Amino acid sequence: MEPLPVFDPVPLIRDVHDQLLTLLRGLRPEDWLLPTVAVRWRVKDIAAHLLDTQVRRVSFQRDHWTPPPPADLIEKPADLVEFLNRLNGAWVEAAFRLSPGVLLDLLAWSGAALDGTLRPLDLEATALFPVAWAGEAASTLRFDLARDLTEFWLHQQQIRLATGRPPLFEPHLLHPVLDTFMRALPHAYRGVEARDGVCVGVELTGEAPRSYALLRDGGAWKLGLPGLETPEARISLDPATAWLLFSKGLAREEALARVTLRGDLRLAQPFLGVVAVMA
Repeated sequence: MEPLPVFDPVPLIRDVHDQLLTLLRGLRPEDWLLPTVAVRWRVKDIAAHLLDTQVRRVSFQRDHWTPPPPADLIEKPADLVEFLNRLNGAWVEAAFRLSPGVLLDLLAWSGAALDGTLRPLDLEATALFPVAWAGEAASTLRFDLARDLTEFWLHQQQIRLATGRPPLFEPHLLHPVLDTFMRALPHAYRGVEARDGVCVGVELTGEAPRSYALLRDGGAWKLGLPGLETPEARISLDPATAWLLFSKGLAREEALARVTLRGDLRLAQPFLGVVAVMA
């Protein structure tokens, strides 16, 4: 098994943002009010949320602005999810009064400010916030920003799906995003017992295929690119299914219809519960 490739998320974040502005500028007035797979949010709400995530990052990363702590104690993952949902919801509700034109102006500013903030940073430094869905208590800034890349890409996919626009499946973006999503697998499989040497293979199909190996080694699950392993279980799905699955955008029954599971189902079925977002 080979390690996942190391990549610089900063220019990719700017690329995804530039494509977001192009997408939003091409929307019709009625498109902004279309419902999305984010359930509670319309297209305009997702655009407002993306603005929130960017200005928050600039505030604490560039200006070292520390927001007040949560009013309630964070003791378990569900507490963190509830806090983040309240935080995100408060911003989106406040943004109801902003027009799409104002949101576009603000996003143009925030994208440039974010890019200027991120470019000088040491990607191997410790991030202010760990990537909780990967089970990490501390994360590098590289992984933290890769997590941001997946969020920006994911929310743009939700807008593209809602408005009938083509997805962002160019390999130079899709592979880093999927590599990052897949890093949720070892944590998601932590309760799945197997002997050392057991391997679960994952295949992403489509025009830019990608394969992964989840290997049991030293009593833990480790993720990488496949080598000479022979998987006891194989999972196959396309990118459109993958991003919906990892963001809780698919019911289990629909996921079962869209994902191919082969081999030892005890090892394959936990994949259907993998989540690579805080939700």
